[in-house]
Amino acid sequence: MPIFDAYDGTRLTYHLRGEGEPLIVLPGGPMRASAYFGDLGGLAARRRLVLLDLRGTGDSATPADPGTYRCDRLVDDVEALRTHLGRERMDILAHSAGGSLALRYAARYPERVSRLALITAIPWALGMPATAEQRLATARLRKDEPWFEDAFPAFRAWLAGEGEYDPVIAPFFYGRWDAAAQAHAAADEEQTNEAAADVYHSEGAYDPPATGAALAGLTAPVLVYAGEVDGGPIPELAGRVADFVPNAEFFVQPGGGHYPWLDDPEWFTARVGDFFEG
Repeated sequence: MPIFDAYDGTRLTYHLRGEGEPLIVLPGGPMRASAYFGDLGGLAARRRLVLLDLRGTGDSATPADPGTYRCDRLVDDVEALRTHLGRERMDILAHSAGGSLALRYAARYPERVSRLALITAIPWALGMPATAEQRLATARLRKDEPWFEDAFPAFRAWLAGEGEYDPVIAPFFYGRWDAAAQAHAAADEEQTNEAAADVYHSEGAYDPPATGAALAGLTAPVLVYAGEVDGGPIPELAGRVADFVPNAEFFVQPGGGHYPWLDDPEWFTARVGDFFEG
């Protein structure tokens, strides 16, 4: 289990899967351990996945200063990983909330990014959160699913801030609610550092005008990847990132949810693998 020291001495861990050129993988959650990626639907057969456990998650140590869980401050950990690996430039795949970390990293270190894939990433870093209305509209597309009647009222209450997260709403995050999705969802609570998640998006984490301006100078190819039935972000919201970077392509996986590598592994690995192979 490889480890390295962050700028403040916090011991960070990453996990290696597969062979070939390294692909840095930044998790979402926010602040969920990287174990939920698995082998990214088989992408490890095409690239060597470098799955970073962010500080305070998975096998990485808890920092002395909890303020370092903030998204912009985690940029320094990504740069420390690059230095540790001895890479001049990195291919990066970022999922969900990790997309904002990747955007902040690319804005600060554009010369260090060779290719970037943003997988179902809400662009908080650009001042564009997903809205409850967007999520509910997408959720209603699932009205013919057998679990919808029980899940929808709880989902609506959760979005309104009227209750804690209820596992009954988990199917809305997946394109298909099969055994693999159910096992994946069941692991979520054990993998996420909730206290750190509260800090991730806290005040000062984002500077949308500055980030947007910096990304205009990013020359690296960017893949903006959305799921057709994902509500956070809906494809239209995810795709707006492409307006900020000059060399972006936008793709929507048919039937894909928030974890598209589970919904259709062959489709996902083919599209994302081809992107990173240029």
